[in-house]
Amino acid sequence: MIQTLFGTVEREPSLLEKLKSGVQKTRAGLVTALEDALQGKKEIDAGLLDELESTLISADIGVRTTDEILTRIRSRVERHQLNDAAELKGMIRTHLLEILEASERLPARVAEPPAVILMVGVNGSGKTTTIGKLAQRFRNEGRSVLLCAADTFRAAAIEQLEIWAERTGSPLIRQNAGSDPSAVLFDAVSAGRARKVDYVIVDTAGRLQTKENLMLELQKMSRTAKKVIPDAPHEVLLVLDATTGQNGLEQARKFTESSGVTGIVLAKLDGTAKGGIVVAIARELNLPIRYVGVGEKADDLLPFDPEKFIESLFEQ
Repeated sequence: MIQTLFGTVEREPSLLEKLKSGVQKTRAGLVTALEDALQGKKEIDAGLLDELESTLISADIGVRTTDEILTRIRSRVERHQLNDAAELKGMIRTHLLEILEASERLPARVAEPPAVILMVGVNGSGKTTTIGKLAQRFRNEGRSVLLCAADTFRAAAIEQLEIWAERTGSPLIRQNAGSDPSAVLFDAVSAGRARKVDYVIVDTAGRLQTKENLMLELQKMSRTAKKVIPDAPHEVLLVLDATTGQNGLEQARKFTESSGVTGIVLAKLDGTAKGGIVVAIARELNLPIRYVGVGEKADDLLPFDPEKFIESLFEQ
């Protein structure tokens, strides 16, 4: 609570506070489990390493990253650079942060607005809701947003986006269900340029990464955007449901191959103990995490900060 001349008001929680709240399940599945494994241990032996391996894999850190961490631990033990089990938690924390920071890169620079953001993902990943939250975030930053309803396969998707357009005060470009998605995108990008809006956010049909013709449709949409703005789309953001764990990693791999994904939005992070998938994605695909969803409210989509994410996991 904050005291003002007009009484007390609720203080807005900080980014770190929101993250800590959103990763409680992952913290329990990873850090608390690590602490339990290390408690009372002095010697680093095979049994302890087996416990660490099981904990890291269960949190969906990924087999590759887990192997790297264990190899680093064994190497330091052999060189007598690591003798106390209590040091392991800090070492693991440092390694995870290094992985997340290594995959970070700035979004493409936009010479002249609008910035065109193509949102892709499988059905049920939370893509349309994420678009609404992203529009709200940009609007809160004082930016203008135009939404494009290019998911024309599902009439409900257009209606859902209309609700978000009204809620965020953003204009919406749409056509009837069954229309050509690329035609809707062309209209939206053209309108965005004419109106000089800051962002055009494009909803696309949810599709399985195994459906080749639907993935080709995404490539066609990218080509269409370039006809209006040569360097568009400026971002292709893949929305993943964090609760899918390692399956999300396979989705990300396929979408990256087919549609040039430039960043990840990890939705529903608050609903899973497997938030370690953040690390697996960064390590396996070298893709930056742009945003994480930590709740159902419009302002529960947070920009991803590797240092704050690791801090939210490892510090009380």
